[in-house]
Amino acid sequence: MYKKLNDLQFVIGLFFSVVSLILLLGSDLANKLNAYTGVSFLIFGLAMMFIRKANKA
Repeated sequence: MYKKLNDLQFVIGLFFSVVSLILLLGSDLANKLNAYTGVSFLIFGLAMMFIRKANKA
């Protein structure tokens, strides 16, 4: 687990994933900008974490 935290791509992906969950859970139907931003942050965060796995393999 500590080796993953030393990898900057994993940490950035984890950060964007956590922020996206905060935005998605805090958004309501009237504020669609938080939902759109949360979805895009989640896609970016997951892509950063999967890019790290693809480079290691």
